[in-house]
This record gives sequence, structure tokens and C-alpha cells, in this order.
Amino acid sequence: MKEKEIIEIYSTLRKKLKNKIPLAEQTNIKTKKPFFILIGTILSARTKDTTTKKVCDRLFKKIKNFKDLENIKQKDLEKLIYETGFYKTKAKHLKKLPKIIKEKYNNKIPQTLEELKTLPGVGRKTANLVLAVAFNIPAICVDTHVFRITNRIGIVEEKNVLNTEKKLTEKIPKKLWIETNKWFVILGQNICFARKPRCDVCPVEKYCEKVNVK
Repeated sequence: MKEKEIIEIYSTLRKKLKNKIPLAEQTNIKTKKPFFILIGTILSARTKDTTTKKVCDRLFKKIKNFKDLENIKQKDLEKLIYETGFYKTKAKHLKKLPKIIKEKYNNKIPQTLEELKTLPGVGRKTANLVLAVAFNIPAICVDTHVFRITNRIGIVEEKNVLNTEKKLTEKIPKKLWIETNKWFVILGQNICFARKPRCDVCPVEKYCEKVNVK
């Protein structure tokens, strides 16, 4: 797919989906603090957005910074986040964060991919989303929606997430990287489902190669 078509796709999604906002962006708009985005993104792994939002709303009434996270007992933390997938593991990761942030990063959340990946519970996907949403640093977070749709539509033709991310950074203009996860998550949650995508109402259907769509 040519760069001109990719730019047109983003322009169309921007116009047609502007009234819908993914959870990470909602958190950023509401709090303006990277802390909440980092914690919320860690909790979102293998968890539906509706559940993550419910848990975060409850958690963030009690935990507002790394000091609060350091002081809360792990069992109490587990009770607050139990609805998320692998909540006990996530609680362990969250409890380790304050010490690492304090000792290794001078009480500041790091702003590079490699440094973010050293934090417990933070993989490449989470790190890229934190960079893009919390710090407005160009990065492409390839989650299940981005992976599925960019390959389905024909922007890339890759078999795994890492290769998809690499190819997307080559094909998509850097000024659009930050928007990538936002628009394709919205599209994936509302129209371009894994099974039975709603092609009849898709705003970018005319650009789509419909790879593996029956």
C-alpha cells in the first residue's frame, strides 16, 4: 500500500471515529499523569477495556502515586484489581515498581522503550503505548487490533507482532505513529472484529484488501 493511501486512511478514521476514545487516551485526558497511564496499561493486559476501566476507577481512588503504591499491602492491592487477568502476578509487578522507579530512575518514569521494558509487567506493547499516550513520543503500539487490521487491510503483510511493528514504522509517516493504536483499536472494537467484521459500515472499506476475510 502506498503512503498516500495510508495518509488517506488515517484522515478518514480521524473524521469518522473522532467521537470514540480508547481507554488509555481517556485516562490521559482525565489525569494528565503518566503514572496512571503506566499502571492502567499494565493492568489492561489480557483484560477487556470495560473491566480495566472499572478496576482503574476503583484503584485510582486509593492509589495516586508511587508512594501510595509502595505503602499499600499486596493483599489489599490484589483485592482492588482481582477482576483483571493474572491479578496476583500484576499485583507483584506493581509492588516492585516504586523501588525501581526511585532507585534506578530518580523517581521519574523513563521515556525510552528499552528503559520502560526493564520495569516489571512492562513489555514492548505496554512500553510503546506509554511512550505514545503519556509522553507524546512517536511510537507504534501493536496490540491485537493493530496487528489484525493493518495486516487485513493490506498496509503490511506480516506473521507476527514484532515484524508488524517494524514494518509499520517503515511504511507509516512518523507524524502518524502516535495515532496508530488509537484509531485501529477503535476500529477493531466497534467495526473490524476478528470474526464477522462489519465491512458494510467500515469508513475505510474501499482501501481494504480484506486479507483472510471470508
